[in-house]
Amino acid sequence: MQLQVARIGKPHGIRGEVTVQVLTDAPGDRFVPGTEFVVEPASAGPLTLRSARWNKDILLLGFDEVADRNRAETLRGAKLFIETEELDEDDDEGWYEHELVGLEARVGSQAVGKITALNTMPVQDLLVVETADGKEILIPFVEQIVPEVNVEGGYVLLTPPAGLFEVNEESGEDPETRGSDSAEGFAEDSAGEEAEPEAKA
Repeated sequence: MQLQVARIGKPHGIRGEVTVQVLTDAPGDRFVPGTEFVVEPASAGPLTLRSARWNKDILLLGFDEVADRNRAETLRGAKLFIETEELDEDDDEGWYEHELVGLEARVGSQAVGKITALNTMPVQDLLVVETADGKEILIPFVEQIVPEVNVEGGYVLLTPPAGLFEVNEESGEDPETRGSDSAEGFAEDSAGEEAEPEAKA
């Protein structure tokens, strides 16, 4: 099966490196030079990892096929997947982004939108819900607010506190740069709750 391990962000420097949003709990195992990634969209890949290094909290990747910043810019937003036969024993503790995207978001029996993305953050993950009028709402992916994920039933049950939808409405920024204090454009949530359920990879 294919497992998403990262989403590509901004170019870094002039030699083709890119920042990535890490979507795996084992980056040391997933980002090893020589690893070949399946890429979505397919026209952007496959990509073979040349280098991987950390710049503070941001992972920077270089690929054999990407020699300069111009080529790196074309990869912005692309998703990186690996082919894997085995899953960790605790994989049923969390959810992959591709399992969540497309599920209906419900509050009680009322549909309030669709899940369009899972943003994995250092402190807690955020579900991105697109409402019927096209607004994007960020929902902390914690058990108190997301008590049920029913993939088979096609929905996620939300119990948002009063005002959560209004406070977390997106104002149109790039989802990779929203709320970020980082020069490389990835968000760090300041909330203190431990993320459960969590993304898995």
